[in-house]
Amino acid sequence: MAQNGSHGHPTHGVYYAVFGALVIGTLLTWGVAFVDLGIFNPIVALAIACTKATLVILFFMHVRYSSKLTMITVAAGFFWLMLLISLSLSDYLTRTLTLGQ
Repeated sequence: MAQNGSHGHPTHGVYYAVFGALVIGTLLTWGVAFVDLGIFNPIVALAIACTKATLVILFFMHVRYSSKLTMITVAAGFFWLMLLISLSLSDYLTRTLTLGQ
């Protein structure tokens, strides 16, 4: 099976393989929900979700076969998202619980 079709775009086989990986990831997420891993349940679920999101972005959104500028733009977007989440969580986690005030 050829890795790239004409003009550097993936062939249909690549799309089927990525789709299969996404289905397997969904089944893994569903299966892990029934296994008691303690504190690692959300970590495993988020790792699977991030892997699936990466596959979607790289292949279905064609970032894998785009220019370097597109890749830098996507990476900057992820950096900005992580910055906003970390700042929001740092504010939320440093607040004290006050009842009745």
